[in-house]
Amino acid sequence: MAVFDPWEAGFLADPYPAYAELRAEGRVRYYELTDQWLVPHHADVSALLRERRLGRTYQHRFTHEDFGRTAPPAEHEPFHTLNDHGMLDLEPPDHTRIRRLVSKAFTPRTVEQLKPYVARLAGELVDGLVEKGGGDLLTDVAEPLPVAVIAEMLGIPESDRAPLRPWSADICGMYELNPPQDVAAKAVRASVEFSDYLRELIAERRKQPGDDLISGLIAAHDEGDRLTEQEMISTCVLLLNAGHEATVNATVNGWYALFRNPGELERLRADHSLVPSAIEELMRYDTPLQLFERWVLDDIEIDGTTVPRGAEIALLFGSANHDPAVFRSPEKLDVTRKDNPHISFSAGIHYCIGAPLARIELAASMTALLEKAPTLALAAEPERKPNFVIRGLEGLSVEV
Repeated sequence: MAVFDPWEAGFLADPYPAYAELRAEGRVRYYELTDQWLVPHHADVSALLRERRLGRTYQHRFTHEDFGRTAPPAEHEPFHTLNDHGMLDLEPPDHTRIRRLVSKAFTPRTVEQLKPYVARLAGELVDGLVEKGGGDLLTDVAEPLPVAVIAEMLGIPESDRAPLRPWSADICGMYELNPPQDVAAKAVRASVEFSDYLRELIAERRKQPGDDLISGLIAAHDEGDRLTEQEMISTCVLLLNAGHEATVNATVNGWYALFRNPGELERLRADHSLVPSAIEELMRYDTPLQLFERWVLDDIEIDGTTVPRGAEIALLFGSANHDPAVFRSPEKLDVTRKDNPHISFSAGIHYCIGAPLARIELAASMTALLEKAPTLALAAEPERKPNFVIRGLEGLSVEV
C-alpha cells in the first residue's frame, strides 16, 4: 500500500498512488506529523477553496492565543512581515482592497502587451540551447524566461536581476511542511535583502515614475485607498515568487512527463495547435503546487467529521487533479484532454492573478521548443527536489 509521507523519497518521486489510497480512505483524514487535516477529493478541495469559514490567515479575527496557536518565533519576523502583507495570505476586507488596487496595475491589457516580448525571449533562450546541442532545460530556458518577464514588468533593471531567483527560492522554502531552522534562516535573510532592495526601487519610482508595474502600484488608488509601502513590497515579492516558481516547475515537470509519454509528445509535435490543451493537461498531470493550506475559522463538518476552529486543513491539489470522479483515466497523460477543470491555479478569491501570464509563458516556451528543437530528448534521468509542497526537479538534462 502506498503511504502518504511527504519526506520519503519514493513518495516525492511519485505521490499519486498514495493520493489514490487517501481518496479511498475517505474525504478527510487527520495527519499527526504536520497537525493538519488532509482533504484529497476534487469536489471537497474545490468547494473549500471558496468556503468563507476557512481562511489563509486568522489574524483578522483572532489573536494567536485566542486561536490556540503559538506566535511565530521573533527571529522569523522579517519573513512574516513580508508574507503577511501580501494578498495571498490576507482575507477580506484587506485582501479585497489590495487585490482591487493591484488589478488596476496588473491588467489583462498589460499582460497581453507582453506577448511579443515573451515569445521573442523564449525563442532566444531556445536558440541558445540548440546552439549548444542541449543543456539543462531548467537553467537554460525554464528559469530565465519567467524571471525576466516578471522583472521586466516590475521595472527591475537587468543589472539587478541576478539575486531574484535565489531570493525567491529561499523565501519559498518556508512554504514546505515543517521547514527546518536553516531553511527558515535563509528565508528570513532573503526577506530582508529583497525588501531592502524593493524599498529603494520604490523610492526611485516615486521620484521618477515609469510605465512599469511598480510605478502602476504607486499610482493605483480607489476611493482614497492606496497601497502602503509594505503592501507594495509584499505584492512585488508575491508576483515574483508565484509568477515564476509555478511556471519554472510546470515547464520542467511538463517536459519530463512528455519524455516519459513519447506517444503524447509525438502527437504534440505533429500538431502544435494542441499546445493550449497540452499546457492545461501537464499542469494537471504533475501539479507544480501540491498542497494549499487553510485555517479553520469556524467549526466545519466534512463527511460527518467535525474539523474544529483553530485546525489547519491541507487541500491536496495534486490528489484533486487525479480524482477519477472528475477526470477520466486520471493517471493517463492526454494532451488533447478537453474537459479539464484542474485546480492548479487555485479557486475562489485567491485564484491566481497571474494565471493568464503563466499560460502565455508556458505556451511561448513550449512552442519555441517544438519549433526550434523538434528532436529534443532526455539526456539523463533527473533528480527530484526534496520538496513536497512546491514540486519540481533539480534540473532536466536534454539533448537536441
